[in-house]
Amino acid sequence: MPSAAERTRTLVQSTCSARLVVPGLDPAHAEPLVPDSRSVGPEGDVFLEFAADSPAVRAATHARGDELTAVLEITDVAPVAVPHRIRGRAWVSGWLTSVPGIAEPGRMMLRLEFGEAYVDDLWGAEDIEPEDFRDAAPDPLVRHEAELLQHLASAHDEQMRTLCGLLGERAGAPNRPNAVPVALDRFGLRVRFVESRDACFDARFEFPEPVRDVTELRRAMRTLFEAAAS
Repeated sequence: MPSAAERTRTLVQSTCSARLVVPGLDPAHAEPLVPDSRSVGPEGDVFLEFAADSPAVRAATHARGDELTAVLEITDVAPVAVPHRIRGRAWVSGWLTSVPGIAEPGRMMLRLEFGEAYVDDLWGAEDIEPEDFRDAAPDPLVRHEAELLQHLASAHDEQMRTLCGLLGERAGAPNRPNAVPVALDRFGLRVRFVESRDACFDARFEFPEPVRDVTELRRAMRTLFEAAAS
């Protein structure tokens, strides 16, 4: 299974919704501080791009040293229609400074020096240490996950339903429940089986070995569907 650090790193480098919270900035009189891009440096610091006139940039520019604390809040929502769509949240807190000269004109890059992080997702809730976050790598499927899940849900509905056959008595319904692919990573596929409007459960289908790219994922999915059909 992916570690907490890997899951958090994946969320930071994904397209999930994120906002920066800077204590002292009045949220009632400011637009949400949503970075235009997010990346992670070799030391584990998070780089956030904003418009040069953003309140976050003004605050970081006028701060002295590393006295300005901030929190990056990330919300992960399933890209398919499914009950309980929020898959997880993560918080990365640290010290915010501006990094002149590496963004396009009219833009500014801010550096969030990693202090601590916390993730609460489908795997559970855990704290993340700085060195673990620094050394972790995002999941190789992160840039493709939304498109892949949407494709599975729309084009392979019947094959998804056959996965119910791998659950044995756990399925528990006279008719096969709807099977919605809710999360995908290099280790496997998580499916939400929806029995009724108020009843659903998750099942995890592990791949024989972790996949490294979409080509290996296609082979792993073919093997999974063949096992379900047999």
